[in-house]
Amino acid sequence: MKLRFLCWAWCVWILSGHVLASAIEPLPFRSELEEIRFKSLAEEIRCTVCQNQSLADSDAPLAQDLRQELFAMIQDGRSDQEIRNFMVERYGDFVLYKPPLASHTLLLWGGPGVLLLIGLVASWRVVRQRRRLLQS
Repeated sequence: MKLRFLCWAWCVWILSGHVLASAIEPLPFRSELEEIRFKSLAEEIRCTVCQNQSLADSDAPLAQDLRQELFAMIQDGRSDQEIRNFMVERYGDFVLYKPPLASHTLLLWGGPGVLLLIGLVASWRVVRQRRRLLQS
């Protein structure tokens, strides 16, 4: 009986999150191209509050403000690169999901490869050591 109640409570809790989740506010785009640009840029730019979500995915108040600002810049006729440059000037390279390759972002770009290489070398050495122990 208790397990059944817990299962129902869990289902209600999970489903209520989907109902209560706020959607991105609809914006009055002038053309479908503007809407596509907006969605593309909103996916490229990281929410500075959530840090693990794009502007398109985040419900944070700052993300809502940044989406409004992004919409206004698109309406003003700014290019995608001008918008990216504005966001980088304001929030730094971290705001982009694909930061530019520069001296201060080398660790960001090369870090995963270096860690993979270290892991492969360590695995190779362990396997080689175990083979020596088994042969002797």
